[in-house]
Amino acid sequence: MALAITPFRTRFGRISTATQTAVGLAFALAVTVAVIGPERLIAQIEGDRGIPPIASSTDIQVTGVEVNTTGKDGEEAREKGWKEAQRKAWELLKGPKMSDEQIDAMVSAVVIEREQIGPRRYVARLGVIFDRAKAGQFLVTADGGVARSRSAPLLIIPVLYSGGVGQVYEVKGQWQRAWANFGTAASPIDYVRPAGAGGESLVLNAGQPGRRSRLWWRNVLDQFGAADVIMPMARLERQWPGGPVKGTFTARYGPDNKFLESFTLTAPDEDGVPKMLGEALVKIDLIYRGALFEGVLQPDPTLVADQQSFYAALAALRAAIGPEPTATQSPAEGASPTPTPTQTQSQAATVSTVTVQFASPDARAVDAALSGVRGVAGVQGAGTTSIAIGGTSVMRVTMAGDINALAAGLRARGWQVTVGNNALSIRR
Repeated sequence: MALAITPFRTRFGRISTATQTAVGLAFALAVTVAVIGPERLIAQIEGDRGIPPIASSTDIQVTGVEVNTTGKDGEEAREKGWKEAQRKAWELLKGPKMSDEQIDAMVSAVVIEREQIGPRRYVARLGVIFDRAKAGQFLVTADGGVARSRSAPLLIIPVLYSGGVGQVYEVKGQWQRAWANFGTAASPIDYVRPAGAGGESLVLNAGQPGRRSRLWWRNVLDQFGAADVIMPMARLERQWPGGPVKGTFTARYGPDNKFLESFTLTAPDEDGVPKMLGEALVKIDLIYRGALFEGVLQPDPTLVADQQSFYAALAALRAAIGPEPTATQSPAEGASPTPTPTQTQSQAATVSTVTVQFASPDARAVDAALSGVRGVAGVQGAGTTSIAIGGTSVMRVTMAGDINALAAGLRARGWQVTVGNNALSIRR
């Protein structure tokens, strides 16, 4: 028996296909809301998600140094352990051979990640922080050492595939946590690490690396104050419940999702996954360092090509119009030599990058500062580079103009501004 489906009609005539489609979509949406509830739809951008990155200072930090020492008592064993950690950390930085006293003079802090103190034994995992002003001069090498110059600001999208599902900031994942806790000061890569809260989980997701639109990428990068993007990807495969976990890690970069290098690691069980991710992060950082030194990790020129065309067209238009006379002068008196297209293009293309420090007692203060800066005329992008809840956070601002124009715009919006060397400090 054949089933005939006739078009829906009313007494006013046949309803168009577009109208039928709209009605169908509205009905489907109503059913969806009724079944799952509006709170689940709102939860796509709300909820406890996002891990603010640690506030990385300019000092050089080495983490995860394992020590196991003995002594006459626990205190002596601990002192020996700290000296051994400083020695090992200096070797990891590939510094020149020095005495323990010379190394100790460059250490600004020792971070205890885990420790066990016995009557005559000390077992710990420590982090060592070196003062960059003292230690940096010995670590400028061309083979992976700590370089004085850094890369262009690169946005991180840490994609994790676990259980067949790709995620970035939708939940508080282990891969995101590893990158948020990573001390970036010792790396020549200028990492831009989003917190992943609010709408960032919608913009930066596992599907974003597959996009190719330069317009879309420019909007995303401008939002976070970055020049290009890198995608460190991790894929976790569990052999059986409670068994080994295999991790495949891939370093990719650029809007075309270009491949750099891949490797695999294995954790004995689920408890060993955080340690495996930490080791993988260090290896990926070394891969990006090598790509930077080889000249591979450079900002994609196509990301700014259209902007350069816009500035050139704007410069030509301004050159054709000529300068406007002042209010107190006649057009003849206010006339001045027409600037050349090259000079006008240089003025129009002046784009400044300014560092802005602001107090961040809570997440609401971070959002308020970002909103206030982005509302200033001429600002093209503003994104946090370091968030310290309860302290002072840092954002990077890209704008058409200089630092004084930004300071004036912020004062006009009610901020108290202190101007420094290519940096501002703002507060309410």
